[in-house]
Amino acid sequence: MSLEFTLFIITLFFLAGVGTPIAYSIILSSILYLALGGQDVALAGEQIVQGLYNSFILLAVPLFIVAANIMNAGTISERLLNFCIASVGRFRGGLGHVNVVASLIFSGMSGSAIADAAGIGKIIIEMMTKEGRYPPGYAAAITAASATIGPIIPPSIPMVLYALVSNSSIGYLFLGGIIPGLLFGGVLMGLNYIIAKHRNLAIEEPVPLRDLPRHTFNAFPALLMPAILLYGIYGGVTTPTEAAAIAAAYALLLAAFFYRALSFKDLYRVLVDSARSSAAVGIVIGGALILNYVVASENIPNILAGALVGLDIHPLIYLLAFNLLILALGTILDATTIILVIVPLFLPTTRELGIDLVHFGVVVVINAMIGLITPPYGILLFVINAVTKIPLREIIREIWGFLGVLIGALLLLILVPDLVLWLPRVFGYQG
Repeated sequence: MSLEFTLFIITLFFLAGVGTPIAYSIILSSILYLALGGQDVALAGEQIVQGLYNSFILLAVPLFIVAANIMNAGTISERLLNFCIASVGRFRGGLGHVNVVASLIFSGMSGSAIADAAGIGKIIIEMMTKEGRYPPGYAAAITAASATIGPIIPPSIPMVLYALVSNSSIGYLFLGGIIPGLLFGGVLMGLNYIIAKHRNLAIEEPVPLRDLPRHTFNAFPALLMPAILLYGIYGGVTTPTEAAAIAAAYALLLAAFFYRALSFKDLYRVLVDSARSSAAVGIVIGGALILNYVVASENIPNILAGALVGLDIHPLIYLLAFNLLILALGTILDATTIILVIVPLFLPTTRELGIDLVHFGVVVVINAMIGLITPPYGILLFVINAVTKIPLREIIREIWGFLGVLIGALLLLILVPDLVLWLPRVFGYQG
């Protein structure tokens, strides 16, 4: 390890430790590395431009963000919520089930856990806490837990980023996330039912079955979006990036013309918010591109792969150890940083050990999503705290049970790869 790289690591940790955003910490540390090594610091900018220019797939990220924000600004979220209430609201812990099912449906459109929590999640928390039906902390906790499903079921922004760093098929990654997403929904609903029964939480007035067709009809155009996306990608009609553009255009048509719920002022705000969110992700991607150059210059991935393979480690042990590392990092780093910065270091080793990259990618994304609700960082906990003003300590007190069942589901997915790979293989995946 060179002196330049040692100083790079020290600077990176120092900047991150004093509160500098991780993307800026990486960029500044990388510029120092280049300067100390006698290289042109303009190389940092060149790496960013080349990386972004050669990654057409990255266009899917801002397009999915726009689609999610349009749905939150229009009445699409409310219509989906009414459909969920009519469908599952009648059971014990009804609004908790509605929360999970709404996330399952909304996840097929947004690809973003934060969009899910800040949009439809905020609405349902208000419903759950109205007239003291559910404790505020519990309503917030199940909302945060169910929002993790968003980037697991396609479309998924984190899976797009993983495909970028691993050269895996986005289509097969999306397919691999469907069964795990449903599994997450199932375990959350199961725990919600047990808690609701144990605490004797409120039972909702059931929506008459005769009203179900009306609610279904109102939500049907929105429910079509996941089907359009999946058909476009797996039917060979569109690339994932083109599918993201169709998702954004379809959401705009629904909100502005079909439902007539989006004004020009609302659209302007949506585009500005989407640009800010996309820029935040873009800065992290830029930092990761420079970091990848630094790491490649030091030959770190090959050194790491050689050391681990030399230990003759079993692939399952490696997979379990790596996921423990990601769980730990998830308490302090966001999912984008983990996927773009940490994961590439371990991909050569993963390939050498014969671990399927689609299975590995889906598990990594799921693990990173669990990190979003893991104290002390848990960005989703802070997002919900910000939009609802429910005290953070109340949310954290209620989150542990949901965190436990999600980690249990993750362990099952690690031990039984076919739960991830069955659907991709049905559609021709050879892994």
